[in-house]
Amino acid sequence: MEDIKLIVDYGILGVLLFMSILVLGYSLERLFFYKSLHVKDYINKNLLERELTNNLTIISLIGSNAPYVGLLGTVGGIMVVFYDIGLSGGALDTSKVIVGLALALKVTAAGLIVAIPSTIIYGGFLRKVDIALSKWEDEFIKKS
Repeated sequence: MEDIKLIVDYGILGVLLFMSILVLGYSLERLFFYKSLHVKDYINKNLLERELTNNLTIISLIGSNAPYVGLLGTVGGIMVVFYDIGLSGGALDTSKVIVGLALALKVTAAGLIVAIPSTIIYGGFLRKVDIALSKWEDEFIKKS
């Protein structure tokens, strides 16, 4: 059971940290791309759309799955708490149980801390995609 505790403490939190680093990296990449975008340079709307939405799927997947990763860690942490209660043989120290449950819930909080900004960033970038496609259509109509 000690292995599960280590997996919860280091493994799950490490995965969430990795996910947050990915979101940060891809968000910065997209932000710089959108800042330097000139829709007039694209003669094909499909090519523009592919380039606009590049890496957005990863941000979306992290935003939607980070809470589940956190929940997985919480379930593992609660299993450890229940195992420790079972080993105590009925001599229940409520302070240890409460601390164990609080530590288990920290992983859910970490999952939400990763998921909420990821979802907000994804939504903001989708709006930028819509605006850029609209500008491209306006430019295309002007040329016609």
